[in-house]
Amino acid sequence: MYHDLIFTSVANSANGEVDATTRFHYRQEGDLASGSAVVWATYAGGGVTFGTLVAKAAPDGSLDMRYSHVNRDGKLMTGECHSTPEILPDGRIRLHERWQWTSGDGSSGESIVEQVKHFRV
Repeated sequence: MYHDLIFTSVANSANGEVDATTRFHYRQEGDLASGSAVVWATYAGGGVTFGTLVAKAAPDGSLDMRYSHVNRDGKLMTGECHSTPEILPDGRIRLHERWQWTSGDGSSGESIVEQVKHFRV
């Protein structure tokens, strides 16, 4: 479901560091149906110099993830996120995300990322 897909942010809370110029390159190993899928990604752009995330994927495609990145100010930032997929009419994936910083101020927010139109690496 997620392997070699590229996502970009379409909405984010004001306290987030990801924006429309951030690109996420997702990868997946294992089968969603069996509950054994692991998903990971690298990302950069916007307020992020470089980041990584790792997630455990549920059979419904939802992701329980942890992320870390270095921001433009050179700070190491970490957090956790739960993403719920929505399949768009054109077949692309939209992820609705609820996240919380585990570094910095510990605040939380919501974001939406979407698969770049029919783009696979």
